[in-house]
Amino acid sequence: MPIPQHIFDPPFNIIRCSHAMLDVTDLDASRKFYETVIGLHVEDADGDTVYLRGFEEHQHHSLVLRKAATAACDRLGFKVGNDADLDKAAAFLAANKIEHAFAKVAFQGRTLQFTDPFGYRIELYAEMEKRPHLLRRYEMYKGCHPQRLDHFNVFAPEVQDTMEFYARLGFRLSEYAEEDGPDGRIAAAWMHRKGNVHDFALTNGRGPRLHHFAYWVPTAMNILHLCDVMASCGYLVNMERGPGRHGISNAFFLYVRDPDGHRLEIYTSDYNTMDHDHAPLRWSLRDPRRQTLWGAPAPRSWFEEGSEFPGQPLREPKFKADVIVAD
Repeated sequence: MPIPQHIFDPPFNIIRCSHAMLDVTDLDASRKFYETVIGLHVEDADGDTVYLRGFEEHQHHSLVLRKAATAACDRLGFKVGNDADLDKAAAFLAANKIEHAFAKVAFQGRTLQFTDPFGYRIELYAEMEKRPHLLRRYEMYKGCHPQRLDHFNVFAPEVQDTMEFYARLGFRLSEYAEEDGPDGRIAAAWMHRKGNVHDFALTNGRGPRLHHFAYWVPTAMNILHLCDVMASCGYLVNMERGPGRHGISNAFFLYVRDPDGHRLEIYTSDYNTMDHDHAPLRWSLRDPRRQTLWGAPAPRSWFEEGSEFPGQPLREPKFKADVIVAD
């Protein structure tokens, strides 16, 4: 299938992925996991919501935990260049008959919320309250020393169509996994805005669902340390996959599940894709190195479980790949 061409003058300017908002059933248990085990910094909290961020981030939050009756991924947030981009985004959504509305969101400026044509609940903003970054506050570091939100990965029933939609918004393809042969179909795509491997990745599967969100850490040793921390403080069963190294992205990784089953990747050692003529890298679905360069297979839960978006019916993927793919 065709890969999308880079678009350098999109209808509005998305800068990067910014934050995830998760519905959790036990707010205290989730806070404990993300604050004391993973090591994110709690910036604000009340009886219903906890706001967290990484130690390199100036923005008020990159993860929001909301108390709810059912666990879900409420929204994925992206930052745009300036306030005018929000009006351009609203005009684009209206022209494409996509329902949208401006909403008041705590600690954020004007925020535009919509559900894209594929069921992913998205919000865009230009301004968020700033906080001093904590990069040099080493006495505060916990867990794996998470620095910043890196990317989202979603299960996509229609990978090709979803990829083409986000390419229209300026997302550029960095790597993709494809069936072999002249009519091979793309089963997964890694797309970026900020010049690394991905801000938004699409994986063939039952959806729309969030597969995982990822935080970047300084070194592979931070990931190994987190394994020791989780194994020694009662979270061994929450370690789902890894540590290991992906072929796709070249990243050293560990995947863990929070108390509600939301999947978090701890991630480092990827590479830059900022050159305008950077060509996307193709992987064959039959090459096992794309998933794990060292060859260790992923568990079944990896291919089957994810976080639903509230109110969005699930759809089966358009095609059943003869080789399962996810990264």
